[in-house]
Amino acid sequence: MKNALSVILGMRKLGIVFLALFFISQGVYAQIYNKRINTAVPFMRISPDARSAGMGNLSLAMSPEANDLFGNTAKLPMLEKNSGFLINYTPWLKDLGLSDVYLASMGYYKKLNEFSSINSSLRFFSLGNITFSDEYGTQYLDTKPSEFSFDAGYSILLTQNLSLGVSLRYINSRLVQGALLNSSTNFRAGNTLAGDISLFFKQNQNGQGFHAGLLMSNLGGKINYSNENTRKYFIPANLGFGLGYLTKFDSDNSLEFGIDVNRLLVPAYPDLSTGGTDDQYFNQSVVSSWFNSFTKQYGPPLGETLKASVGAEYNYNSIFYLRTGYTYESQVSSNGQYFTLGTSFQYLQSKFNISYLVPSGGGLSRNPLSNTIRFGSIFYF
Repeated sequence: MKNALSVILGMRKLGIVFLALFFISQGVYAQIYNKRINTAVPFMRISPDARSAGMGNLSLAMSPEANDLFGNTAKLPMLEKNSGFLINYTPWLKDLGLSDVYLASMGYYKKLNEFSSINSSLRFFSLGNITFSDEYGTQYLDTKPSEFSFDAGYSILLTQNLSLGVSLRYINSRLVQGALLNSSTNFRAGNTLAGDISLFFKQNQNGQGFHAGLLMSNLGGKINYSNENTRKYFIPANLGFGLGYLTKFDSDNSLEFGIDVNRLLVPAYPDLSTGGTDDQYFNQSVVSSWFNSFTKQYGPPLGETLKASVGAEYNYNSIFYLRTGYTYESQVSSNGQYFTLGTSFQYLQSKFNISYLVPSGGGLSRNPLSNTIRFGSIFYF
């Protein structure tokens, strides 16, 4: 712990931000927080597409759109276009003046027939440049940590109103490699496999009325970052449910409202003062950890583990869109509450999405996306 603190104290501003996050994910948080939920690869909880970002990260039950390959892939067979290619870009910590920290994503879907489709996507999270220094300020290591995931999925209509999507995911997290100063721990990139299962239901064939979506995401193995094989860290497994309602005023104008509720299926670190131990936490199997996240020992009160999003989308003739939304997340999981705005327009076979997160909070409670404009494009074939 002494060596870790000396490293943190000697780092530049960017290094302080991200190495602190790294050591939290490595278990230092156990001595600081009680009932705090922390996971490896937290970038997997960031909505990568600008459409859902404009609605407070709402996506599970809204009308099908190509960006659903980053969320509820069960919707893809219901798209009108046969195939599409997507790109999205999200600056991160823009308010700190950083330009090399960002989340970029791309994806592709193709309808095999009127009943099924395939898809693939890539997410890449750059954490910028970090300089490590000793307690005397001497710099001894420069590194550029990054994380990425690659998905491949298949979706199928079960009935005219109900569809299913499944995805397989490879996750790579390269935070620090090699040994830090005066440390016997040899750090390396973490790797794991995970999967998603999603469902989507629409009340009517024309899209009007109620929609419902269900998503179980990041169901997969733990990640190990070092030669300490007993310390494997949970990834952000999640259970989400959404409801939406679409009404059409006429042939050109429609308005849709929705709500998503998500809950992490990750156990909180136990309170050491009540008899909890490191071994009890890290020795949980992946499957048992999902159920343990609901127990008194490992799960905070239900209301403190939820993330809720509400939003709305106005559509004019499938050419111009206006969006707004609000996200609430408890202090246990993230402590993020913010409003968002978004718009998009379609020109020929291309669609362009833009979203903006309204500044809120201050200091450590300030959202990393505060005052940030996010961009996305879809190219249909």
